[in-house]
Amino acid sequence: MTDSARPVAVKAGRRPFSAAITPNVRALGLVSLLTDASTEMIYPLLPLFLTRSLGAGTAFVGLVEGVAETTASLLKLTSGWLSDRLRRRKALVAWGYTLSTLTRPLMAMALTPGHVLLIRFLDRIGKGIRTSPRDALIADSTPVDVRGAAFGFHRAMDHLGAVLGPVLAFLLLPLVGGSYRAIF
Repeated sequence: MTDSARPVAVKAGRRPFSAAITPNVRALGLVSLLTDASTEMIYPLLPLFLTRSLGAGTAFVGLVEGVAETTASLLKLTSGWLSDRLRRRKALVAWGYTLSTLTRPLMAMALTPGHVLLIRFLDRIGKGIRTSPRDALIADSTPVDVRGAAFGFHRAMDHLGAVLGPVLAFLLLPLVGGSYRAIF
């Protein structure tokens, strides 16, 4: 390997990890933790709720998940483009998180499998709208040399929420007599 091809080590002037955890990164990490915890409390129970409580077939469970994930994936593309054009990332992020937060509790009121499909669709619209602008906001809010740490912190908070959600549901389910609606 020639000298010009070797990676350059940063010796002096490295920023501490705390420089990556800007107020925006901290707030987005906390919101992601709480959102993922609430999501993961509900969605592992959703197939059981659909099939046992609402009488849906397993194919319908697959349809719900397929529609939900396709919606989120396609909207991530659109929201990223829109975020770059409008440069109003916080508004898109707030709108996306708000939509998910407001629709998720509606699952407790679902009376038919179609209601669950609609609620899951709306929830994933929120995810699709917020994800790309949120990542751009983290990048915009963080010095270039510590962006990896900022994204790592955010992902760690997100994953912590994904662990806490099922644990909370597991602990709460016996306390509410196995009622999926009470967990929702």
